[in-house]
Amino acid sequence: MFNLIKNIKLVIMDVDGVLTDGTIYLNTQGYETKAFNVLDGTGIAYLRRAGIKTAIISGRNCDAVIHRAKELGIEDVYQGVKNKIDAYKQLLEKYAFSDKEICYIGDDLIDLPVFYRVGFPVAVANATPMVKQCSAYVTKVRGGQGAVREVAEKILKYQDKWHLIMERYQKPAT
Repeated sequence: MFNLIKNIKLVIMDVDGVLTDGTIYLNTQGYETKAFNVLDGTGIAYLRRAGIKTAIISGRNCDAVIHRAKELGIEDVYQGVKNKIDAYKQLLEKYAFSDKEICYIGDDLIDLPVFYRVGFPVAVANATPMVKQCSAYVTKVRGGQGAVREVAEKILKYQDKWHLIMERYQKPAT
């Protein structure tokens, strides 16, 4: 797995079922909201702190995703994308990355075209069986419960960048 992770420069995430548990909340006016896990947000911040870019490609549209991405400093957000490979190709062109430098975290069949291209395809624990079968890694936790954080830590540790995160949390010398 080290060979797949060592060159990752961009982590792309699906939203429903990955950054959330897949539940869709609609209020009485029909507005959609989502619940995001703080551990995933922290993992995304860690990736950015270590110089790894992050992006979102989602099949649905939701204003809550835009707000959460802005909070986390995610600049590249593609929503309402039915053919995710098109958004993926735009990211490749924008950053001039190769497929092997990209990790994609997904959970359902719509994610497979991107899975087939990236260097490190990751399925969350609650992904469909076929997505799990096509992944290089399956998280131990479910989407919306810290799966993105799990992947972030794995990448940072394999790239020997975890110390960049831990510097802030070290016990001071006495």
